[in-house]
Amino acid sequence: MAGLLDQVMEQLGEGGVAEIASGLGIDQAAATKAIGMALPAIMGGMAANAAKPQGAQALSSALEDHDASIFEQLGPLLAGGGSGAGILGHVLGNKQANVQQNLAGQSGLDLGAIMKLLPILAPIVMGFLSKKKQDDGLDADGLGKVLQQERATAEAKSPGLGGLASILDSDGDGSIMDDVMDMAGGNAGGGSSKGGLGGLLGKILGR
Repeated sequence: MAGLLDQVMEQLGEGGVAEIASGLGIDQAAATKAIGMALPAIMGGMAANAAKPQGAQALSSALEDHDASIFEQLGPLLAGGGSGAGILGHVLGNKQANVQQNLAGQSGLDLGAIMKLLPILAPIVMGFLSKKKQDDGLDADGLGKVLQQERATAEAKSPGLGGLASILDSDGDGSIMDDVMDMAGGNAGGGSSKGGLGGLLGKILGR
């Protein structure tokens, strides 16, 4: 069975890639290369967030507000709409700028194009994962395991994800969940069940 990243590319198809390329003002070959590098960054960030139960549960809950119809609704994303910026803000946190620069350096696209591309792809990944969760009957734990397997597969193909792994995991412990918890700590509402990481993710992703 094809990996998650390959499945996302398959669902996006040449037509979707061409639409994104046109929206960014780049040729299709350049778009294909950049998307192929950007998707592992987004998926890797989500995998790291889901490495611990509270992160997996927050992501699982957020997926309820996304579906695979996003693949047929690229227009609003290309126009700068959608929840992409919010998703990236949570998944990548204060590492977003470093990830953008890394992708720009590796893909050959300028930084401006990468900054437009990532918010387009983030809701697409969420829509794909939402369908995956529903089709396979995944609970939060199952979703986390699937994402960890995908990250391991991606890193086997590209050790260190082309430098992205070290960016996503700033303290070198193999998980950015604790890093995200540090960033989210100031957002925890005292005594509220919506405080902390789960509440932050839910708020950003529309929960």
